[in-house]
Amino acid sequence: MKKYLISGVIIVLIIACIVTYAFTKNNDKTGSLKTINLNEVTRSVFYAPQYVAISKGFFEEEGIKIEITTGQGADNVMTSILSGQCEIGLCGPEASIYVYNEGKEDYVEVFAQLTKRDGSFLVSKEKADNFSWNDLKGKVVIPGRRGGVPYMTLEYVLKQNGINPQTDLTLDDSIKFDLMAGAFTGGDAQYVTLFEPTASMTEDSKKGYVVASVGEAAGEVPYTAYCARKSYIEKNSDIIEGITRAIYKGQKWVKEHTSREVAEVIQSYFPDTTVESIEKSVQSYKDIDAWNENPILKEESFEKLQLIMTEARELTKKAPYDKIVNNSFAEKVIK
Repeated sequence: MKKYLISGVIIVLIIACIVTYAFTKNNDKTGSLKTINLNEVTRSVFYAPQYVAISKGFFEEEGIKIEITTGQGADNVMTSILSGQCEIGLCGPEASIYVYNEGKEDYVEVFAQLTKRDGSFLVSKEKADNFSWNDLKGKVVIPGRRGGVPYMTLEYVLKQNGINPQTDLTLDDSIKFDLMAGAFTGGDAQYVTLFEPTASMTEDSKKGYVVASVGEAAGEVPYTAYCARKSYIEKNSDIIEGITRAIYKGQKWVKEHTSREVAEVIQSYFPDTTVESIEKSVQSYKDIDAWNENPILKEESFEKLQLIMTEARELTKKAPYDKIVNNSFAEKVIK
């Protein structure tokens, strides 16, 4: 009887240990989340897959809690990364190229691409049913900060349409990114480039009219991507892989669901905007195929970005693709 009793006790103890281990492991994933500070370049429906990933719990499934701050410009995002104020940045890869070309040993690597087109829309003071890029000749346009991808992509589109950005129109780059809509509606500029939902909100308020998509006109380019210091990525590969996997789930979810469903999920990130307006913005981005299907940043896209930067006279020396871009995590999560 003693033998049976001892055997029974041992079995119970083993089962208890297994249950405790399983509970602890699960609790580590959901109860003890690792907080990661992420600085995004701006708050826009353009980044819908990211907000979906947070709202649907995809980051929590990886044991990660995302704390977002908005930098209002890629230069501010990069400053935040380099100063240690955040671990991860979401901005244009051009910022990583600039840092690498400065010769920094601990440069910034891009590890996951989110969007594959310019996310801005050209908004006009006057309604134009048959808009042509030639309509911009002789006009004042607010395009964002010189050296930023929005400015350079617009220049690229102008040149593709036979327009000289230096002589055929005035590009007013004196307006800060977050003040562009207000400067347009309250100033003398005839055009401005705005992201969603600001573009649609400007149109809904009868203060402007969306006449063209810069992204549709420019074609594919790695517009916004996630980046971090090279040393941080090396020391925190599990975190980077988790972030990449969560973003990939967000990209797939947005692709597989309607604009209305996406709008309902991300509305909390745009509290002053109606679901209907957000739905319209999401559909605008779906219409131009703005989002990457997966987090991989392709070399040909990277080279096109550097071409745009070179033509804009902002890049005198190309950066090596295999230094700036680290696709190892993206390749792993999509398998």
